[in-house]
Amino acid sequence: MFVFHPLSTPTRDQLIARGLDPDALAALIRLAVQEDLMGGVDVTSTATIPADQRSIATFGAREDGVVAGLPVVAAVIETVCGAQASELEYLVADASRVAAGVDVAKVTAPTRLLLTAERTALNLLCHLSGIASLTRRWADALDGTSATVRDTRKTMPGLRALQKYAVRCGGGANHRMGLSDMALVKDNHVAAAGGVAEAYARVRELEASIPVEIEVDTLDGLREAITAGADEVLIDNFTPDLMREAVAIRDEMNSSVRLEASGGLTLETARSVGETGVDLIAVGELTHSVRVLDLGLDLQEIV
Repeated sequence: MFVFHPLSTPTRDQLIARGLDPDALAALIRLAVQEDLMGGVDVTSTATIPADQRSIATFGAREDGVVAGLPVVAAVIETVCGAQASELEYLVADASRVAAGVDVAKVTAPTRLLLTAERTALNLLCHLSGIASLTRRWADALDGTSATVRDTRKTMPGLRALQKYAVRCGGGANHRMGLSDMALVKDNHVAAAGGVAEAYARVRELEASIPVEIEVDTLDGLREAITAGADEVLIDNFTPDLMREAVAIRDEMNSSVRLEASGGLTLETARSVGETGVDLIAVGELTHSVRVLDLGLDLQEIV
């Protein structure tokens, strides 16, 4: 049976400091490695590598981008190889921009176990770095405007906390983590409740303190949402001209409500949307369809 090792205090502390649950991550790592082993062994590594061999290897960027997930890689290596049997050095920090050819981490570990851990480590590192890299492109496009790019709940099951961490590494902001920490009143909720004011009031009856965002698709809906007391209003599928009108209405009503644009937004149009005066731009693609950043693991020395 494959032996998994518990995460040590330094690694746990690093993950907690980044808003990540070490136990949940360890469970994800165990699941991923067990999925690879299928109840057996790493046939290729066991056959070709002496049991006592150790290696130094580097994780390196093969294209330009933003790195996210190095503490996650450390957790994978430690869970598979053991804290006493491995050592990982960060060569850059998470959220760093890197160029192709730059090494981002160096690890010393038993070669067999390192190669068993390789795919899980790279799957997570490449995916999270892809999210951070795309988010950074959005953040760069919005630089100098009043808008911040924000993620959604369109995340992969089990990966939400990691994906949202990667968004933060890329310079973006997080929307709600789940269904209980913030209310988002959408069109179906409004229809079921009998109106915007009614939906808002019912949320407040259940939860008096959490933030409430209301989705609208007209300027009249915006006025109704502001009057009801919304903390944020999601203006869905507005043109840039309508967004500017929405900002003007919010300002005329002397409201502190934050406006979030969503629907059909692209990197090419990001700056023009940011320049309308909206506060937030919701971008589902940050997590639901992002391309990975190409990073790899290469053995450098047998020790």
